[in-house]
Amino acid sequence: MGIKTGWHSRYDLKYHFVWCPKYRKFFLKGNIEKYLRGLINEIAERYDFELVELAVMPDHIHMFVSATPNDSPSKLIQTVKSITAKKLFEKFPGIKRYLWGGALWARGYFVMSSGTRTTDEMIRHYIRDQHVEANEQPNLFGWQKPPSSARR
Repeated sequence: MGIKTGWHSRYDLKYHFVWCPKYRKFFLKGNIEKYLRGLINEIAERYDFELVELAVMPDHIHMFVSATPNDSPSKLIQTVKSITAKKLFEKFPGIKRYLWGGALWARGYFVMSSGTRTTDEMIRHYIRDQHVEANEQPNLFGWQKPPSSARR
């Protein structure tokens, strides 16, 4: 892991998501848990985001992912929740009765971003010091400073 490179960007974006089934029902265990784990891994591979950690608890899920700048957190969770709901209802039709018909997942979710070597204070300091000459700015993104002979 670490800083990744895209066509026109360098990034290290990670998101921690937590969401739960409708009515916070306890049923994400056994075969349902195993199937859901595999399903989320497939979704991550198909939609090109990295699944860093995954914990499926009986009444909620923790998912820690690394994604590109093009992948908004809301789009990621929408994709995961919609595909998993459809596939789980197909594979385990009894879930619909258990949840009184309707939706599998509760509407809301929790998301928090995470950085590796960057703290809030570092970012505030970096923004405050924007007036400093470009070559003397803090090395926030791990870029190398040009050699002193290249400076003018």
